This record gives sequence, structure tokens and C-alpha cells, in this order.
Amino acid sequence: MKACLLIAAVAAAPAIAAPVTYQLDPTHTYPSFEADHMGVSVWRGKFNKTSGQVVLDKAAQKGTVDVTVDIDSVDFGLDIMNAEAKKPTLFDVARFPTATYKGRLEGFTNGAPTQLVGDLTLHGVTKPVTLKVNSFKCIPHPMLKRELCGADVVGTFNRDDFGMDAGKPYGFRMDVTLRIQVEGVAQE
Repeated sequence: MKACLLIAAVAAAPAIAAPVTYQLDPTHTYPSFEADHMGVSVWRGKFNKTSGQVVLDKAAQKGTVDVTVDIDSVDFGLDIMNAEAKKPTLFDVARFPTATYKGRLEGFTNGAPTQLVGDLTLHGVTKPVTLKVNSFKCIPHPMLKRELCGADVVGTFNRDDFGMDAGKPYGFRMDVTLRIQVEGVAQE
């Protein structure tokens, strides 16, 4: 009788949540950036090709992020600027075809992370960059019947720290605002 009660109690206990891996959806993930143009205007661009994953342990309120960006997919919405950005004076795509961000989800409030703390590798240089999580939400994906999580994050870094000082002698500010809209689907 005691064994039956123990089995029933274990069966009724909530399952312990395990970390879940979410594959980033490249059609819904776009790192974008804003950079100064001689103090006169702000140039905006994005990267059209990304890959990566997020591992999230909701119960433990922790997670990791690993994102790779194809630098050759840079898109300012202007072909001549795209070509200029790929040259050695800026992104130097031939030498540095990818950028990566690897970090930890931290500062959970009401089950959602409030910041991403990690390292950005850009132009062959790795530096710490912290991003603020403006929004984070998980829902059942209506077509795939798996969990879909998405976020909007933002942060600032100094591109000169990464050896990208094009325009500095002409008065370009070196700070860059990085924004990432990201969505990922739980792996089966």
C-alpha cells in the first residue's frame, strides 16, 4: 500500500523542467545597427543572414545565446553603400566573413531575462558587450505546434575597439547602436 502511494505521489509531482534548445529562425532574426555619418545623419543597416541557437532553462532562470552573422549579407538598402561596407576599410568581409555573439541571459524578472551579457567577435576582435532585453515572450507556434520565443534587444559598442575606425579622421562618432530582433523555435 505504501509503495502504491509513493508511486502515485511521484506520478502526480510536477516534472522537472529541463533546458530547451531553440533554433534561431533566419527569416525572423535581423541584427541591425545605427552609426553616425559625420554628425550629420545616422546610417542604418542590417544583416540578412544569421544562424544560431538559444538554450533556455526557465525553471533555473538562465540561458545561453550563440549567434553567427554572415557579414557579407550587410544591407543598407543602397547597393553602393553595401559594396563600400564590405571593403577592408570597414567590415573587410574577405578577411572577416562572420561576426558572433555568445552570451548569457541574466536578470530574470517574471520569468523573462532583462539582459544579455556576452562577447561580440567582430572584425577579428572579441570584446564584452551587454545588451538590454526590451521584450521577451514565448508562445505556442500556431503551425509548428512547438514553442516559439522571441525577443528585442539593444546595446551600444565602440567600433573603434574592434579596429573599425573608418571615418574617424572626418569626425565620425565611433559608437554604434546594435539592435536584434530574434525568434527561435524549440527543437523537437
